[in-house]
Amino acid sequence: MKRRSVGNFMLFDVTYADGSRSSNRKVPNAALEGPEGVGAAQAVIEAQDQELARASGRDRGEITAVTKSRVA
Repeated sequence: MKRRSVGNFMLFDVTYADGSRSSNRKVPNAALEGPEGVGAAQAVIEAQDQELARASGRDRGEITAVTKSRVA
């Protein structure tokens, strides 16, 4: 499977503890560690979620899974 990359970003799908999903979340390539980078991607996405929660007043909840988006 190819990695889904858009410019200087890698795309990830996120599943939350409440069962909700968020697709094609952008994570800068510079933030990814090694060839997989899922652990680093989750940390970046959690930071993005915290920033959005501060701005909106709504918490996204705990992330249960982060996977690379598939190429269509």
